[in-house]
Amino acid sequence: MGANQDLATLLRARTPLLVVESAEEGRVVEAFRHAISQVLRPLYTWSITDGLVRLDMDDEESRGLPDASLTLGAIKQFPEAGVFLLLDFQPYLRYPMTLRLMREIVQRQGTAAHTLVLVGARFEMPDDLVAYMTRFELALPDAQALAQIVREEAFQYSREHGGRRVEVDAEAARAIVRNLAGLTDADARRIVRKLIYDDGALTADDVPRLAEAKFRLLDRDSLLHFEYETARFADVAGLARLKRWVQQREPAFLGKRMPVKLDPPKGMLLLGVQGCGKSLAAKAVAGGFGVPLLRLDIGTLYNKYHGETERNLRAALKSAELLAPCVLWLDEIEKALAAESNDDGVSRRVLGYLLTWMAERKAPVFLVATANDVQALPPELLRKGRFDEIFFVDLPDATTRAEVLRIHLARRGLDADAFDRAALAEVSEGFSGAELEQLVVAALYAAAAEGKPLETRHLDEEARATRPLSVIMADRVEALRAWARERTVPAD
Repeated sequence: MGANQDLATLLRARTPLLVVESAEEGRVVEAFRHAISQVLRPLYTWSITDGLVRLDMDDEESRGLPDASLTLGAIKQFPEAGVFLLLDFQPYLRYPMTLRLMREIVQRQGTAAHTLVLVGARFEMPDDLVAYMTRFELALPDAQALAQIVREEAFQYSREHGGRRVEVDAEAARAIVRNLAGLTDADARRIVRKLIYDDGALTADDVPRLAEAKFRLLDRDSLLHFEYETARFADVAGLARLKRWVQQREPAFLGKRMPVKLDPPKGMLLLGVQGCGKSLAAKAVAGGFGVPLLRLDIGTLYNKYHGETERNLRAALKSAELLAPCVLWLDEIEKALAAESNDDGVSRRVLGYLLTWMAERKAPVFLVATANDVQALPPELLRKGRFDEIFFVDLPDATTRAEVLRIHLARRGLDADAFDRAALAEVSEGFSGAELEQLVVAALYAAAAEGKPLETRHLDEEARATRPLSVIMADRVEALRAWARERTVPAD
């Protein structure tokens, strides 16, 4: 059933109080105009500037009444049941007289079966009215409507520039329409117009700009961290099995046409030794899919006030769905969902909501959770089916260590082939990727102190002087590797 039909049904049922939270006041009014044409009831709007105005008749004569209480008093006296759109009514909900009149109208105390509709960007409803209200959400433009917006803005640009046609890359245009999902008509039109008017073209370069603009619009609570320039797979040494897994599922995740129908991938859990590249792998997954990365630190959601933590989580997950397709990265998830957490049940409620969302979400949001301490994770999260796969990121082998050294030397403008990386890989056994990077950093400092260019011996000396985590905490690291050996899939 469409949104307009839903609205008509609510009006036919003579719903006493509707709440519509939307900044698109014009679209809300038009939706009610359309619904009224089916229901055949008088339609009025009220604002502090225009007073009460009837919309379903040609004269649209104003009744004045800028005062909220006087308006409600007049509505109460109307003999014929009508629909009244009260625009920007939030400030008046604080007054006892206003609340009393609204309660009498919605309870139908000596009045016709009117429908009051509160229209505004956001409403905090008084407890006295919550039992009578029904929230209605204005439908967002679908793919067909968004494609029409792109065509209209391209035509408008052509008209304003003497018939000059907009250069459109077909694949980029499809990606732009896909990434506009979740935006209102006005926001989508504004972004498309800017993309076109910047250079008179729609190309693949516009997709990252669109994603960043969309993020700024939707993440109003600043609960997510946005990153579009995600790591490419070429920037990640090793992880061959993980890379292949992502590449195989990229078409299904993006909804591309395939010979057979496949379920889109939903997520993965990355376990591993600290410093071995779980975070880099999460970024690389987004790069492999070619979509933005959203990082959510669950610890930042926690609030001392009852219910606020769960509200923050709902807001963050809703923003992620509106920003889809994307990768949502939950970093160090065990710190927020620890099985033995003593926080009056907040962690359990957060876990419950997260598991429900993981099972029921429809939007293309690929979840990547990273964890260091698997023993702290609740069993419910590890049950088969929660994630498509659980990968273990182990200490790099000799070949991968040599590749990690090559990447970090090249990033610093050095010729990696000038160093004996095979020998360095042998002497750095047990090093994590992060420790190999710090090895290069420390060796550069040592070479600079000597006033000489970096040589293999500087790296060798630093490696022999370093005790990696796999040595310092050998028991814990080996226990983790032994646990993962039988329970997870190696990422490499």
